[in-house]
Amino acid sequence: MIPRYLVNFDLEELPTMDCDLVVVGSGVAGLSTALRAARRFRVALVTKTTLTATATKFAQGGIASALGADDSPELHFRDTVEAGKGLCEEDAVWVLVREGPRRITELIEEVGAHFDTTDGHLDLTMEGGHSRRRVAHAQGDATGSEIEACLIRRLIYNKRLQILEDYFAVDVVTHEDRCLGLLAMDTDTGTLHYLRAPAVVLATGGMGQLYSVTTNPEICTGDGVAMALRAGAEVADVEFLQFHPTALHIPENPRWLISEALRGEGAVLVDHRGRRIMRGVHPLEDLAPRDVVVNEMVRVMRELDRDHLFLDATGIPAETLKARFPSIYRHCLEAGLDITQSPIPVSPAAHYMSGGVVTDLRGRTKVAGLYACGEVACTGVHGANRLASNSLLEGLVFSWRIMEDLEVTLARREDLHSRVPSIGYRRKRHHVPVDIALLRRSLQQAMQDGVGFRRSRESLTEAARFLGKNRRVLDASYLSPAGFEVQNMILLAGLMVRAALLREESRGCHFRVDFPGEAEFWRRHIVFREGEDGLSWELRPVGSLTGSGYPWWEED
Repeated sequence: MIPRYLVNFDLEELPTMDCDLVVVGSGVAGLSTALRAARRFRVALVTKTTLTATATKFAQGGIASALGADDSPELHFRDTVEAGKGLCEEDAVWVLVREGPRRITELIEEVGAHFDTTDGHLDLTMEGGHSRRRVAHAQGDATGSEIEACLIRRLIYNKRLQILEDYFAVDVVTHEDRCLGLLAMDTDTGTLHYLRAPAVVLATGGMGQLYSVTTNPEICTGDGVAMALRAGAEVADVEFLQFHPTALHIPENPRWLISEALRGEGAVLVDHRGRRIMRGVHPLEDLAPRDVVVNEMVRVMRELDRDHLFLDATGIPAETLKARFPSIYRHCLEAGLDITQSPIPVSPAAHYMSGGVVTDLRGRTKVAGLYACGEVACTGVHGANRLASNSLLEGLVFSWRIMEDLEVTLARREDLHSRVPSIGYRRKRHHVPVDIALLRRSLQQAMQDGVGFRRSRESLTEAARFLGKNRRVLDASYLSPAGFEVQNMILLAGLMVRAALLREESRGCHFRVDFPGEAEFWRRHIVFREGEDGLSWELRPVGSLTGSGYPWWEED
């Protein structure tokens, strides 16, 4: 059984801030939730470092939605479900594709986001797995940065919003399965604070930092999923960590992402001899879904005994490359690579968690008052493999739905602060003499080696052994963000290994070399929950994960 909280505390002894809503995370999901909430409620926005240190900032390709004259929500739905390899929750996908165009229109007209246009119309591009050009982009290849900047500009002067930068979200406070707020540490002073609120929205992003090779910034350690699990929420589909095919293959951490949109404009994957590796592999060739592309890349690299391949963009006119992909061109040039003249060395890198905290179609978790949105959440939209550029859209669509729900539920809980019970937590904690930085690096390497794109019982068992040897860290007392992060990472790595061992098939982002084909039996979600008897799991059929919702909002 894992400890309920990472720290011992007594709420009566902690500095306390009262608010109506706490939003944790400042990517597109967190910012868009806070923006709408602060129009009416007192909101605390908690972010681990600065407002702009998010994965959203590095989202290059764009945001997908059926905005073209030759497109439709039905076509977007079909492409999303096909990429998800039989594990998408179709009701959630319909929400995404039908409400997506309106959310993007609002982003442009109300928030002021500037997307690239041609002749007065959105300049839409193609990405892997899409049957239409439906990916809107900004500043060429800086879409996430543009969206983030616009949302922050709208938020920054709102008097109902308090922005808490450099605050580490430690745990969600609960009583009788109801959320009562958040424990957060001011990392400048080391002081623990209680942010008392009837609702918390987790928008903490992904967990790519569990791997030694990732496109995710250092903050992406899965804290939101770990907090939610400890609080009693369900977690599903964590074996489906998506690897991006084309990360720049140079020694930097995180790896620089080479946008899929580059292939949408004509770049092709080649081996060291210049042979196109995706020709004849899939009808969409270089624009096949990401799991297909990564699988073929890994196969070819092993066959050639190489650790990278190349993305050849030299067939695209030089001026087009510079104008359409200025960030990629500039970054590669700084690394000594002129992409207009030479192919780009690339290799797969851990990129996006398709699973996470299970929510219904309003972002509600199993814990009353606790919501999740964006990459931290498992809405069922992505299934076993996320369709390119659906991630920013998911954050926009479901943050709007969360606020629709909160506008009703918060109004019914105005007296909650006056009846919050006095809560304390005490657990005997042991001093574990561990070099936290070294343990983090060792964990990342163990996950890279054992739980990479291609897995086997042998590799997964080796990763499980490593985690078993270090499980005592979960019971230790680390009163610093670095320690909290490693505890969260070990907890989540354990979930991922267990799920990957259980799923004896290959589907989407999860490839078992000892079970290479899909199995109809495994058209199910693996759902975890921590309870009084410890960690438990169950198999839940597709169609039942999120659609039925949770009943807590009907309570008085």
